[in-house]
Amino acid sequence: MSLTGAKAHRANPTNFLAELKRRNVFTSEIDKGVNKLLLAWTQRLASDTAGAKVTGEKARSTIDLLYGEQPDNFELAVTISQAYAVMGEKDSALREAQRAITLLPHAKDPASGPALQNFALIQMTFGQNSSAISTPRQLLQTPYDGELYATPIAPALLRLDPLWDPLRADPAFQKLCEEKQP
Repeated sequence: MSLTGAKAHRANPTNFLAELKRRNVFTSEIDKGVNKLLLAWTQRLASDTAGAKVTGEKARSTIDLLYGEQPDNFELAVTISQAYAVMGEKDSALREAQRAITLLPHAKDPASGPALQNFALIQMTFGQNSSAISTPRQLLQTPYDGELYATPIAPALLRLDPLWDPLRADPAFQKLCEEKQP
């Protein structure tokens, strides 16, 4: 199988992914950690909190090795904060999310939305709804490069992404989802 021949394997993505794994296509430690983290969030969204915690711990330990070598790496701070969040470790998750903002402050990079996007996700994960709602409101007004979605937050993303489900009943969040973008 050639990687460019992926089209032929759309009918059987499991075999295609197994082949990619066999060829070690995703071999960097950051790829391994991020993939584990994505699996942990998926488990959490599927209400498998025990599985998410175990997978999140594996992601955290993988990412933590890199973070120890690169403590000023903004992206690693974001990633490890999410690992702590999916594991249910509120204080550590909020601390690392705040550290990511410190590493890439708005004054240094006006398009530093990813740090704020992440902070809102962490706040929402732990039920800090009013704080979590105010951050996307700010992000809707600011052009930036997206981290969570690879695009800036938009009302449609807030309406559709199940990550934001804990905020759905809040009237302020509902209003935010209805807003037109400038």
